Amino acid sequence: MKIDELDYRLPPELIAQTPAEPRDSSRLLVIDRSKEGVEHRVFSELTDYLRPGDLMVFNDTRVIPARFHALKETGARLEFLLLKNLGDGRWTTLIRGRRKLRKGHVLTVEGAQDVRLAVELGSGERGDDVAVFDESLDVIDMLNGIGEVPLPPYIRDFQGDTERYQTVLARHEGSVAAPTAALHFTPELLERIDAMGVERRTVTLDVGWGTFAPLEKDVLEENSLHSERVSVPPDTARAVLSAKAAKRRVIAVGTTAVRTLEGVYRQNLLKESWSGEVNIFITPGYEFNAVDAMLTNFHLPRTSLLSLVFAMASRDRILAAYEEAVLERYRFYSFGDAMLIV
Repeated sequence: MKIDELDYRLPPELIAQTPAEPRDSSRLLVIDRSKEGVEHRVFSELTDYLRPGDLMVFNDTRVIPARFHALKETGARLEFLLLKNLGDGRWTTLIRGRRKLRKGHVLTVEGAQDVRLAVELGSGERGDDVAVFDESLDVIDMLNGIGEVPLPPYIRDFQGDTERYQTVLARHEGSVAAPTAALHFTPELLERIDAMGVERRTVTLDVGWGTFAPLEKDVLEENSLHSERVSVPPDTARAVLSAKAAKRRVIAVGTTAVRTLEGVYRQNLLKESWSGEVNIFITPGYEFNAVDAMLTNFHLPRTSLLSLVFAMASRDRILAAYEEAVLERYRFYSFGDAMLIV
C-alpha cells in the first residue's frame, strides 16, 4: 500500500482546539463490522454497545511536562522536548534552535537551580538527538517543577487547564502525549460500566513522538516505528487470557492499548506480567490476536495510527466513515470526538 492511500480531506476548522465539557458529551461514531453504515451517538451512550463479560483495557500513562528551555553560555534560549528515557540520565529529544548547537554542547536548564545538560547530536536510536543529564538527577521531578505539558502542534493557544489533557485514569508518568481515546471517560461513566458487569484493566505504554510522526517511506509496509516501553500488570495478563479462553470480547481503549496487547501477545509474553519494549507496526491485513474491538479518536493522515485503524475495519470502511464524519461536522484529533469499532 502507498502512504498516499492514508490521505483524506479535512477542513482545518474541524481540528478541535478545546475538549468537550463534560468529557463524555463528545460525539461517538460507531462502526459495527457486521452491519453496513455507521451510527451517530453521544459518548455517554457507549454502554449501549457493551456487554456483561466484556473486558476493557485502558492505558494508564500520564503525560509529563516534557517541554522546557535551556540557555547557552551566550544567553541564547533553546526549547527542548524530551521524548524517551534511555536510562543513565540520557533522553532522546527534539530541540528548537538545534542549528545553533554543536556536539557535546553544555547548556543550563532554565528555572532549575544548578542543572546542566549536554547535547549529543544524532546519537540516538534513529539519529535522534540526545540530552544528557547527571545520572543522579530525577529528571521527571525536575520537569514537574519547571516544564510544560506538550500539547500537539495543531492545538494552538489553548488557555485551559492542561490537566484536561490527562485521562481520569492517568497514573504512571512517562508519556509526551495523551492516550486520547480515554480522554472521553468520566468517573461516573466508569461507574456505570462497572455496574453492568464489564471488566476493566490497565496497561502502561509511554507514548512517544514516533507514534504520531508522519510516515516517511512511500510504501507503507517499508516503514517502521520507534520501540515503545510498555508494562502489563499480572491482573491484566490474567484477565486477557481468561477473556480469550472464554471467547469474551477484549475492547482496547485507544491505539496504544492495542499496540501493547498485540505486541506482547504475539510474542507469547502475555502470561503473568511483562515489562519491556515492543515495536509493532500494524498495517492492513494484520490478524488481531488479543483485541476484538477498539475505541479510538480520529487520526491524522499518513500516520501509523490511521494504518492501525484501517487494519481493524478496512481502508474503504474507515475512509467512508471519515467522510461522513466530516459531513456531520465531527471534531478531529486529540481533543476531538471518538469512534467505536465493534
